[in-house]
Amino acid sequence: MEQQIWIWAIVGITFSLYIGIAIWSRASSTKEFYVAGGGVSPIANGMATAADWMSAASFISMAGIISFSGYDGSVYLMGWTGGYVLLALLLAPYLRKFGKFTVPDFIGDRYYSNTARAVAVFCALIVSFTYIAGQMRGVGLVFSRYLSVDINTGVFIGMGIVLFYAILGGMKGITYTQVAQYCVLIFAFLVPAIFISMMMTGIAIPQIGMGSEGTEGIHLLEKLDGLHKELGFHLYTTGSKSKLDVFLITAALMLGTAGLPHVIVRFFTVKKVRDARKSAGWALLFIAILYTTAPAIAVFARTNLIQTVSNQPYETLPEWFSNWETTGLLVFEDKNEDGLVQYVGDPLNNELEIDKDIIVMANPEIANLPNWVIGLMAAGALAAALSTAAGLLLVISSSVSHDLLKKIIKPDISEKGELVAARIASFFAVVLAGYFGVNPPDFVAATVALAFGLAAASFFPAIVMGIFSKRMNKEGVISGMVVGITLMLFYMMKFKLGLFGGGTANDWWFGVSPEGFGTLAMCANIIVAIIVSSKTTAPPLDVQLMIDDIRKP
Repeated sequence: MEQQIWIWAIVGITFSLYIGIAIWSRASSTKEFYVAGGGVSPIANGMATAADWMSAASFISMAGIISFSGYDGSVYLMGWTGGYVLLALLLAPYLRKFGKFTVPDFIGDRYYSNTARAVAVFCALIVSFTYIAGQMRGVGLVFSRYLSVDINTGVFIGMGIVLFYAILGGMKGITYTQVAQYCVLIFAFLVPAIFISMMMTGIAIPQIGMGSEGTEGIHLLEKLDGLHKELGFHLYTTGSKSKLDVFLITAALMLGTAGLPHVIVRFFTVKKVRDARKSAGWALLFIAILYTTAPAIAVFARTNLIQTVSNQPYETLPEWFSNWETTGLLVFEDKNEDGLVQYVGDPLNNELEIDKDIIVMANPEIANLPNWVIGLMAAGALAAALSTAAGLLLVISSSVSHDLLKKIIKPDISEKGELVAARIASFFAVVLAGYFGVNPPDFVAATVALAFGLAAASFFPAIVMGIFSKRMNKEGVISGMVVGITLMLFYMMKFKLGLFGGGTANDWWFGVSPEGFGTLAMCANIIVAIIVSSKTTAPPLDVQLMIDDIRKP
């Protein structure tokens, strides 16, 4: 069967499944819309959390950036994995016991202030829109290659699909759709990895195959280091980033994870605190399956790519090369006009530009796997991007309808009115998200990394100090959040968007990249919050008693 037919068939079946689930599980109350009625089982919630967590950045881009950057790319692997452990053990059970729908709801009640709630809503919207830009670009990438449309058209198609089941089902529809999406994405991620591991090493387990000898009797990582050295790239197993930047990026990703509102809200969908702990454990297991496989895929793909294209006649390159050329994400320029593809580390002589985000999706084609595997890859990549985009849309809509409208602007609004407002907010959110998907600031993983920096700079200190410090008051947390988010936004816009005079890597403050600056902004948040709270009135007694109650086992 032709490749395109397989792709349409598998993607069509999975989309029909998602839409069917959304119709079956449509929300009829605000509780079902915001937290799926609070009765999701721990295993199902673990799968949904894993799907929510493993976005287009995890599925499409993480292995891609490791593949091209080698050791330097491992910061994403360490930061995102460690961050989920931090969230599951440090924050999730306490937030679940507090029992509110959203993170701004927690901050507004804990800090007894609608101003704090409004600042938290602003931060939630900024974080979510930055994050969703990466997801919508991921959707566009998949459609542009597999469904033969340009990236922008792909973004618009993805917007329509997400909008359908997010508006209809709310968190209830999203949760059960994400269970199905996790099954699709993990199967799609593992099948090519197992195939290629068998082909290159004779070992079916990719994690073991990556560190084993290949069919030529040479360890794969040694072989890849040799190829990199020969072509003038930095060695794959050594890094080029400074230790300080590696540490700060990893910390920003970890701490940002623990402040991500669309992941935190998942722990409100289970019946009790014990179930929140169980679902966190299940989610960690489900996430680990993909995260331990990603480095193996990166090694396999990088090795195959170099061997397939480097110093090869352009006219004899396989079909996958021309397929990706048509998307504009892979560009060959014959600078010396010798007809050979010079893929080298020297930018002046390099003739091949490859978008980092395509490597995972192109991997099955590079390895010449069956067409049904390529169709499965398309469905998995779409599942990863759409699942997270849906969760983010819910955060945006609930921040507007519940935290802003219900809690601040119009407290007497009816439940039906609030539900209508949530759905209207979802519509406008997906339109704005589509714009950011068409005009993203960077490739998927870097765009998403900025969202983690924003979450670390704003939410993480407010949540942690809200749980573990009875002295932290509204003045302190508001001041800290404003300083943290402002610093991170300024740095991001200056060095990623070229505003405020712009700048290059040589102009970074203390040599810290925008992806790592969230850690410094978070430190500024904490310092300002502690100083201001120490100079102002302590929280009321009832708030301090509430904190004691949250922390009781």
